[in-house]
Amino acid sequence: MAMFRAAAEGDGAANNPFSQYYQQITHQQNMLQDAVRTGTYQRAIVGNSADFRGKVVLDVGTGTGILAFFAAQAGARKVYAVEASDMADVARKLVESNGMQAVIEVVKGKLEDITLPEKVDIIVSEPIGFLLVHERMLETYIVARDKFLKPGGAMYPTAGTIVVTPITCDALYQEQLAKAAFWSTADFYGVNVSSLWEQAVREHFSQAIVGYMHRNMMISQDVATHTVDFATVTDKGLTAFEVPFRFTVSVTAIMHGIGAWFDLSFKGSQDHVVLSTSPDCPGTHWYQCRLMFSQPLAVNATQVVCGVLKFQANDKFSYCIDMEAELEGSGIKTTQHINLQDQLYHYLQHPDSATAMPAAY
Repeated sequence: MAMFRAAAEGDGAANNPFSQYYQQITHQQNMLQDAVRTGTYQRAIVGNSADFRGKVVLDVGTGTGILAFFAAQAGARKVYAVEASDMADVARKLVESNGMQAVIEVVKGKLEDITLPEKVDIIVSEPIGFLLVHERMLETYIVARDKFLKPGGAMYPTAGTIVVTPITCDALYQEQLAKAAFWSTADFYGVNVSSLWEQAVREHFSQAIVGYMHRNMMISQDVATHTVDFATVTDKGLTAFEVPFRFTVSVTAIMHGIGAWFDLSFKGSQDHVVLSTSPDCPGTHWYQCRLMFSQPLAVNATQVVCGVLKFQANDKFSYCIDMEAELEGSGIKTTQHINLQDQLYHYLQHPDSATAMPAAY
């Protein structure tokens, strides 16, 4: 992607320890101030205090330690708060200043490398990137399960579900197309650069668009889902998976892409809590996600669009997604390759203002 889009930061920032620490603490602050995320986690844990009372808990990727504090509030006997980065020092300071050393023990190190003096009854974590799987933190969550969880132990969260639906969004489509317009120039100081236009279009449309998505972008009442059960999923199940879909279109429009979000489920003995990042719910720092086709489909009301999203883990701590969509019975189809790690952020709008009426005709 470097050929047509500049990197977000220079190497200097990447190699500056102070910059890295600033980024870490700012990221932690943003997550803590996400009231939907933080409040839901507290409600799920403290609201199921019967599951935590007197139990041993492991908090994977504790950050500032907030989930470890929630486990202690729920009555946990011991909480091991594991953090590989220097945020472990921040968590330790908060534990000490709150007088929780007898319950919460901060362990600095990679989860794959550390040892604990005992198995745990419950694992808590917030191993979620946008579209559930970006950053591939779920793999560490599963390693923790296999390494430290007692048989029959609980996972908080219990499961995650990716949700997808067809969308129309002409403004965003035209914006992405316009970014490649320069490369159609036939005479740039005497040089014809138009041979690069198609590649430029492919690269811009391979971006995942992260931001608020209004419900009136959706052109079907149907959704397709893929649920990851954190108690049973394997490494193989996270490395590659597919989300097949079949949508009946409810409005004549241009299908520019797929809209997507996720739900998290916390299944406790006292309360079943769901954290949803749906457009119908209060906004979170995960927003929603739009995956655009460079060649959209014209669809009529009542037509059926079928296809699949094929997820494949990559070495960028994310996924490549190959999308296929076809008008059922017509042979008309489109495809798109998405690099999930290459995000374009459209997140400065309030959800209520993120509107785009279907291009009906």
